[in-house]
Amino acid sequence: MTAVNARAVEPYWVVVPAAGSGKRMGADKPKQYLPLLGKPLIVHTLQNILSWPGLAGIVVAIAADDSEFKALPQAADPRIHTVIGGAERADSVLAALEYLSNRAVPETSVLVHDAARPLVAKGDIEKLIGPESAAIALLAQPASDTVKRATTEHGVAVVTETLPRDQIWLAQTPQKAPLQLLKDSLQSGLRENPTAITDEASALELAGYRPQLMAACRTNFKITQPADLLLAEALLQQQRTQQGEPS
Repeated sequence: MTAVNARAVEPYWVVVPAAGSGKRMGADKPKQYLPLLGKPLIVHTLQNILSWPGLAGIVVAIAADDSEFKALPQAADPRIHTVIGGAERADSVLAALEYLSNRAVPETSVLVHDAARPLVAKGDIEKLIGPESAAIALLAQPASDTVKRATTEHGVAVVTETLPRDQIWLAQTPQKAPLQLLKDSLQSGLRENPTAITDEASALELAGYRPQLMAACRTNFKITQPADLLLAEALLQQQRTQQGEPS
């Protein structure tokens, strides 16, 4: 099955899974609430999304015991809705899609975006929702480094082969698909091969679709390690300076 080329219904919705604990960050709170230039990380992400053209609304999937989201200024924005997420990313996305199924037609475009990617460029979003984009598509970064496949021998990682770099893309978000199609793909993928569902595109691939890859700006990295916060702060500060905003 090839990429779906039919135009999905606009305006679109954005789903932000934010129920995870961010264990790799090694912090005392979920990483979406770690400070970034004086604000929680997720605030920067939501402010970015709220500026995207044609947005219908955002559904944020939060943990059942989350006591911080409701205190954010953005929580009062009528365009932002919350649902209780699940143990895994796919569970949180499905909860948001269930919520949307009662509020939008099945063909509505849904963009799933990581709470920890605050620096996605608006120009890349305009490409993703524009006429050159297929109904199923995602932002990604073509590999620039040489890519090695590895195995472990005696507790040490060793190279088994070098992969052709021109065939390697690093998946990012947002990842876009029509509401019902994405919901069905996630549900069937979780039933049949749950360990293979690492993002929305992987569920769509298991269902036989071939998502379109759209090259994204390098600033669209995911904050995963402490050093990523430092880089994000530097880039956000540079943006403020360029826009003439106070430091």
